Amino acid sequence: MSYSILDDPGILKQYDREDMLAHIREMPSLCQLAWHLAGDFDIPAEYVDIDKVIILGMGGSAIGGDLVSNLLLNEASLPISVCRGYQLPAYVDDKTLLIASSYSGNTEETLSAFRQSLNTKAKKIVITTGGRLKILAEEYNLPLFHFDYSAQPRAALPFSMLPILCFLQKLKLTGDKSEEVYDATTAMREMGNIIAEKTPLTQNPAKQLAQFIYGKLPVVYGGGIVSEVAHRWKTQVNENSKAWCFHEVFPELNHNAVVGYQFPENLKSNIVVVLLNSKLLPERIKLRYEVTRRIMEKEGIKYRLIDGTGNSRLAQIMSLVLFGDYTSYYLAILYRADPSPVKAIDYLKQRLAKEQY
Repeated sequence: MSYSILDDPGILKQYDREDMLAHIREMPSLCQLAWHLAGDFDIPAEYVDIDKVIILGMGGSAIGGDLVSNLLLNEASLPISVCRGYQLPAYVDDKTLLIASSYSGNTEETLSAFRQSLNTKAKKIVITTGGRLKILAEEYNLPLFHFDYSAQPRAALPFSMLPILCFLQKLKLTGDKSEEVYDATTAMREMGNIIAEKTPLTQNPAKQLAQFIYGKLPVVYGGGIVSEVAHRWKTQVNENSKAWCFHEVFPELNHNAVVGYQFPENLKSNIVVVLLNSKLLPERIKLRYEVTRRIMEKEGIKYRLIDGTGNSRLAQIMSLVLFGDYTSYYLAILYRADPSPVKAIDYLKQRLAKEQY
């Protein structure tokens, strides 16, 4: 197969029928917009009286909470967790800030947990474009962050991430993040100039990485502030590229995964590792990256190292998110797949809808 198809606008348009590329390209602007809209959002004064934050969500609507939680892990003075599933945690109480995030507003699991929360005194905020979640928020007169953006939920990441960060800033759970947001959008735009579709394969590291991954099973490694970025990469390759992908996190992977490189031997030539790196990682984690690379080289495991850009933690995170989105897009084109539809998920939802919950 010739990989020059990635430089052919006609081929991109042929397979990208719903223009996923446009959503990826405008992510920096969407981050700015989401931050601005959240800045104008009013949060009740009594919401400051909390001792934990729980974000309800699934898939593309949950990953924003994961990224924020990871970003603020060493900064926020209270726990921030993401709840994926039908069941509301038993420890939800009047000291809980509960943020229900669902792009469609009809996510079955999120609706189930949110309905349970209505019987609690938790302080609630809803993030959605509409659906039953919006109706419930309006019915119970709850703070509703309603946005209008037509896309696959995973392409609406700025609206499931930046508002949460802004809300936590408003509640004094973190410092002013305005400069970090500016740094992040600047880094993303600069990264976009390098890896966008108009940059040819010979000069485009995202296209080159897609070529490296093509036909292989990728495993994405990340540590520290980019741990959840590895998770984002995994899901984007799954959904955009329609391909297998897994992710691992430092330092945990050094306590198990590195031992598993040996067998089955015939898999070694079909597995590649992508290491997401940041100059802001702690020195001990950086050392683990280096030693892990040596172990992989010894075992014959092929890998690539991808660096984040920008000066702030948020910039490092979002520049790598953008890199992953572009890479998964190019990989979809190499597989001759439309990046947008998720037919298996649609089928699953249709089957579930036939059985009353």
